[in-house]
Amino acid sequence: MLQPNDQFPSIAITPPDGAPLELPDALGGAFGVVLFFRGAWCPYCNAQLRAFQRAQDKLSELDIKVVALSVDDEATTRELIEKHGLTFPVGHSADARAVAQETGAFVNEDPLYLQSTGFVLAPDGRVVVSVYSSGAIGRLVPEDIVGMVRYVREHAAATS
Repeated sequence: MLQPNDQFPSIAITPPDGAPLELPDALGGAFGVVLFFRGAWCPYCNAQLRAFQRAQDKLSELDIKVVALSVDDEATTRELIEKHGLTFPVGHSADARAVAQETGAFVNEDPLYLQSTGFVLAPDGRVVVSVYSSGAIGRLVPEDIVGMVRYVREHAAATS
């Protein structure tokens, strides 16, 4: 499992009809949120993705970028993006076992998918927070991330 201050591994996510994005470099030196979700079929995942979409204005104000990834195929991912009007990159066709090997995410074997896992990354690509779930619940929420990034920035400014 990735711990605070660990460097986030290089993982490619491929949005529908798009070129692969290499994490953490694709976050461009911003704070980042990386979400692994179970799939479009999961109501909790849908709720989490919608919540991050609703929070995009607040997240953007703080220069926080969001990316998500699942094992869903390209067509299913495209439908999910359209259904919820997601404007952040959502990758498809993840190799669940390879992602788990790199990050420590839990894998469901039958059917094969990644359990909900979330990371908050510092601008240098290091892990600030990691949240691992072995089931449907236990995941990052946008309000916590907004508050944490504000705190981290204020604390850094106070100690500079």
